[in-house]
Amino acid sequence: MKKELCRMTRNNLREVGDLNDCLFCKIARKEIPADIVYEDDDVLAFRDIRPQAPVHVLVIPKRHIASLADLTQEDKDVMGHVTLVASRLARDLGVSEGYRVVINCGKDAGQSVFHIHMHLLGGRSLGWPPG
Repeated sequence: MKKELCRMTRNNLREVGDLNDCLFCKIARKEIPADIVYEDDDVLAFRDIRPQAPVHVLVIPKRHIASLADLTQEDKDVMGHVTLVASRLARDLGVSEGYRVVINCGKDAGQSVFHIHMHLLGGRSLGWPPG
């Protein structure tokens, strides 16, 4: 495993365990196939396998960060890039007139994969409040 893809803190260890088992790290390393819609050196975006809207894309940093709660100052550039990629994809996928981005943080918020990811949802009316 490439060291630059993964970083662990004590909090991550409780949630993730062995990074070799992280689903999104495996997708980033191309060990598991995904319907990739964008990729560069730092970010990967792919279609969700259980879409909640006609457009449902997950945007992830390739480097492992477990959750929003685990961000540090050194993550600001990559997370800014994740946000810019989501905005670009909204335009490219034809939903720029109305879309939602969501980052769930922790089990109680619905985070099921403990590798930070931004959901880009669009292509239908999205009600409020969510959940």
